[in-house]
Amino acid sequence: MLYQLHELQRAFLHPLSQWAHAASQLYTNPYSPLTYSPLSKRIAASLDLAHRIGKAYEKPAWRIGEVETPEGRVRVHDQIETERPFCRLVHFEKTLVRSGKAMANSGSKVFVVAPMSGHHATLLRDTVKRLLCDHDVYITDWLDARMVPLIEGAFHLHDYVSYVQEFIRTLGPGVNVISVCQPTVPVLAAVSLMASDDEPTQPTTMIMMGGPIDPRECPTAVNNLATKNSYKWFERNMIYTVPQRYPGYLRKVYPGFLQYAGFIAMNPSRHATSHYDYFEHLLIGEDQSAEAHREFYDEYNAVLDLSADFYLETIRTVFQEHLLPRGLWDVEGKRVRPQDIRRTALLTIEGELDDISGIGQTKAAHKLCTGIANDRHDHYEVPGAGHYGIFSGKRWRNLVAPKITEFISRHAQSSGRTRGADRSEAA
Repeated sequence: MLYQLHELQRAFLHPLSQWAHAASQLYTNPYSPLTYSPLSKRIAASLDLAHRIGKAYEKPAWRIGEVETPEGRVRVHDQIETERPFCRLVHFEKTLVRSGKAMANSGSKVFVVAPMSGHHATLLRDTVKRLLCDHDVYITDWLDARMVPLIEGAFHLHDYVSYVQEFIRTLGPGVNVISVCQPTVPVLAAVSLMASDDEPTQPTTMIMMGGPIDPRECPTAVNNLATKNSYKWFERNMIYTVPQRYPGYLRKVYPGFLQYAGFIAMNPSRHATSHYDYFEHLLIGEDQSAEAHREFYDEYNAVLDLSADFYLETIRTVFQEHLLPRGLWDVEGKRVRPQDIRRTALLTIEGELDDISGIGQTKAAHKLCTGIANDRHDHYEVPGAGHYGIFSGKRWRNLVAPKITEFISRHAQSSGRTRGADRSEAA
């Protein structure tokens, strides 16, 4: 019933939001006499803010445009490489601006596994844009579960692991895998299982950023929510049925609007201050700051539904039973053994001020991956960075991205020797 009430609220707010947007134009258009009234800016700003609070936010486009590379400035085009019922593998193709031709060398292949935790993959736009300067970038673009018809079947945590493995195999040997937040756990499982089977397409490097490998380390409010409530509580209070107006009608989901409410509840004063600052920027004509606010919240407010099976299994496996760090996780009957990873170099990245994945939760991967040689382990704690700061913003662009590029370059040179050594020992 909650989902239906949310849809009713959206239906009620939509016309009011549209009216506020149209009315605000009457106080900003130079041809309107209302623009020249003493209170025009304040009225226009109030209406604009009302429009943005009440509007529905759809999935944003990538809008990357152009980036600078060692070979010159390039245009970027996002293309679907392959598609599965719950995910698309997107490739960012680069063509030289001066010639219009594809780049001869797009850089080392990087596969970014975006989180399936409420936001769209476009939340990593800044991540992708910076990586494109030096690398050939692919990313998982997870689909909104309410848009996936029931006929496509269920989506479980083990399906997430299978998708990651499938995409790694598709991209072939030499790929470098970057997982951001939630997918660090299924990515570690995917690579571990591939290592246990000695698959030839194991990634060269595995970069894990701000993820809950072991949530028992420095628990945050997110971790505490999962541990203080039972599995049945989550099943009873967080799972709803998709309404009839969507293709995924009758699918059980964890609705995106609940996840969004959780995001806001973690720091409501910060968001209230941000909206007030936006109002002030409109009043004084700070167009650049106002546009930055719009871009951020166009992304932040766009949320998607998660498959109920995937969500509940993640709660139990990752946050309640801690099966990965305890060495007890089985994926479709096969034990996840990170200690079997030998060919893949490991870099973990954490934010000093991360209040979602606490300090030590990602670094815990090094304790599990004991089969990786000591000189192929690295860890970086980003000074002054919160959760989003490790993959977006100035710290990401100036500190984290160069670290990743250097790590990939260093271990790409040694990967051939490592594979050769493995074959010799196996013989």
